[in-house]
Amino acid sequence: MKKKDLKKKTEKEKNDKKVNKEKKEKFTVGLKSEIKKVVWPSKKEVLKYTVATLIFCIVIMIFFQLLDLGLSVIKGAIN
Repeated sequence: MKKKDLKKKTEKEKNDKKVNKEKKEKFTVGLKSEIKKVVWPSKKEVLKYTVATLIFCIVIMIFFQLLDLGLSVIKGAIN
């Protein structure tokens, strides 16, 4: 390779690194501003949603247990 080509290549690599650094800094600044906009739930809200989720899971579990029991009874009656 020629010296000019090597010189151009190293200058291009330096420019690429500079552009990448600027992109990372811009991303970080944008990320920080978006995080500041987030409204975090209070402890009371978290507790309320946790209890609601657990109750929902228990109800669904009971539903599927009863469905399984019912299907087992029907299968036993057929055989």
